[in-house]
Amino acid sequence: MEKFGKSQSVERREDDRFLRGLGRYVDDTAPLAALHGYVFRSPYAHGVIKSLDVEAAKAALGVQLVLTSKVLEDFGIIGKMEASLLKNQDGQTAPNTDRFLLAKDKVRFVGEPVAMVFAETLAQARAAVELIWLEIEDLPAHMDVQPGGASLHDKAPDNVAFDWAMGDLVQMETAKSEAAHVLSFDIADNRIICNSMEPRGCWAELEKGRLHLCVNGQGVWAQKTQLANMFGLAESEIRVTNPDVGGGFGMKAMSYPEYFLVAQATRMLGKPVRWMSDRSEAMLSDNAGRDLTSTATLTLNSDLKITGYQVQTFANMGAYSGQFAQPIQTQLFSKVLTGLYDIPVAYLQVTGIYTNTTQVDAYRGAGRPEAIYVLERVMDYAARSLGCDPWGFRRQNFISADNFPYKTASKVRYDVGDFHQVLDKVIEKCDLAGFEKRRMDSASKGLLRGMGLCCYIESILGDPTETSRVVFNEDGTVDLFVGTQSNGQGHETVYAQYLADQSGLPVEMINVIQGDSDKIPTGGGTGGSRSATVQNTATLALVRTLTERYAAFLGQYHNVDIASVSFDDEVFRVGGSNIVFSLIDAADLARTEGEQDLLDVTQSATLDDLSFPNGAHVSEVEIDPETGQSNVVRYVIVDDFGYLLNPMLVEGQVHGGVVQGLGQAMMEHVVYDENGQLLTASFMDYGMPRAGDVPMFEFNSVVVPSTANPIGMKGCGEAGTIGSMAAVSNAVMDALAGSGVTRADMPFTPQRVWSMLQAAV
Repeated sequence: MEKFGKSQSVERREDDRFLRGLGRYVDDTAPLAALHGYVFRSPYAHGVIKSLDVEAAKAALGVQLVLTSKVLEDFGIIGKMEASLLKNQDGQTAPNTDRFLLAKDKVRFVGEPVAMVFAETLAQARAAVELIWLEIEDLPAHMDVQPGGASLHDKAPDNVAFDWAMGDLVQMETAKSEAAHVLSFDIADNRIICNSMEPRGCWAELEKGRLHLCVNGQGVWAQKTQLANMFGLAESEIRVTNPDVGGGFGMKAMSYPEYFLVAQATRMLGKPVRWMSDRSEAMLSDNAGRDLTSTATLTLNSDLKITGYQVQTFANMGAYSGQFAQPIQTQLFSKVLTGLYDIPVAYLQVTGIYTNTTQVDAYRGAGRPEAIYVLERVMDYAARSLGCDPWGFRRQNFISADNFPYKTASKVRYDVGDFHQVLDKVIEKCDLAGFEKRRMDSASKGLLRGMGLCCYIESILGDPTETSRVVFNEDGTVDLFVGTQSNGQGHETVYAQYLADQSGLPVEMINVIQGDSDKIPTGGGTGGSRSATVQNTATLALVRTLTERYAAFLGQYHNVDIASVSFDDEVFRVGGSNIVFSLIDAADLARTEGEQDLLDVTQSATLDDLSFPNGAHVSEVEIDPETGQSNVVRYVIVDDFGYLLNPMLVEGQVHGGVVQGLGQAMMEHVVYDENGQLLTASFMDYGMPRAGDVPMFEFNSVVVPSTANPIGMKGCGEAGTIGSMAAVSNAVMDALAGSGVTRADMPFTPQRVWSMLQAAV
């Protein structure tokens, strides 16, 4: 058996500098002499560009360059933004939407970049943008997430981006015809804006003729490849770095036009250039999340066992297909389509729709929260329709622990799980037996109280391969180079902690180095809850390589059989003697002996399979029926993440994820008018959760080690969001059901909840 992490709740090493304001973010690291970029964005949602006059802007004080699509073309840059394209049901690849760096002939959403000005100061760049004259022939905006309407792209008739399906429709129709019960429900999943604490930004410079782009992203290697493709450069001519990053959540995982424009400007001017989004720009131009509507159908036999599950979805793509967008509501959604339940037949059909809005792409969980939200709302609605206990209904349909490994109807292999144990523990921790008393106590104050359960599962995603590199320095410190990128998760702590645990190296002597394509040749970046599992698996493989090579070196040095040199996770021992070497001691000896190859060691590792975090979240809400004001007053969590390397960091990740899901459920909601103008473009209009909007969380763990990696980990970064959306929504529905409400969709703002109650009277 492998040696697992010691599960110590070590405080985050990086917090000392963050809390003292010593973090180095992209705007802190830009060269002082860098020019400032500012983007001229379309004020129209849809229209033909009749003329674009930038001459006055070019002549304005301090302006060094104005980029337009024509300027880029004249310089030979006609590349398009990357998009992941699916195969339609007819076998044809979905049409590409040809998104250029700057709008070329048409504009398709409010906020689309049309030109970019570079000047000596930010004030000068902003002033010059005001001098740009854009004439647009206005076209009708298509805002409905349904086929039809004004066409955005010639290649996409009826604004259909793709038509994708998975499963056996014939089997599904048979399940319907043979079922004792066939229940269908419509489920809406509202659009949100990520609103990371640090908005997007970047800067670029030329380093001895090489292009260096510094961007606050979620990895450097994909960006490097895209830069090379866009500019026709060799990857060796490009360096990409990520400094400290103040939140990513999937929204920063992909490239944006501004990054290429800044890089191109520095190539054309030979000077460093910087750009930083302001909050209004972010709300207009950051890729949004969610935004889909689904009709879900359950078929059940007379014993209320589920025999089939069908989901038909319309997913908003926004104006263009994003870098990851099409697979999210299709392939990633299907990974956990049937959740924790033993469902033999399933069918998923998704239609992507183009609308005159900002693109929709990855947001925390990317497809898994959407799938679990639909399923767990349906489980509650079905239990209510059938008049059965929603907790017992779930339990009787769980996959049994003795049925693992289990292949789902989506052909996904779950390695392990004990969902009954998780449910038993959450029943105990949430005091299910005492809920009716709490409900009556709320009623005595004139409040409606509801309890909601969500049983979730997710799969970690992303590149299964990662690389770790260790360099032993002369001063006794050790540099650990990693291929992921922290966005605030605490990677510097957990990676150093794990290496120290496995190698005996003093944790305070380990420096974690990330986010530089020159220092580590490959990496998968951060996303899909992959980081700690994949990176630490690579570190474990690295420690094996280190100990094997140092054991051979020490055996040769002491002229003994290599087999007599052992390593006990802290020190090497030479059998038959009292000779003991720590890894630091062994490295010092290797340096003295000129064994330089032992001082810089790299090792890669690939996961055997996916792992599947799972758990149960229980929320309780109170609602004032007179005002519609709703509050989450209690929240209990039981998660199975396998082995926990640092329980405190895991709990912090879950807390953050829960708040994001709760925020979407209770207040976050993007609203456009019929002309495609964003009405929620500031924090005056877009609700964000604050500390007073969330209760204290009670976090608990069940440990069922994964068999898909040698550490037994399952990943935790997105689970909080996946569990919280349905838990909160089901609690609101439970509170409202006694007043005659039969359907409740997020967000549960006071006006919406009050309206639902009034309509039910």
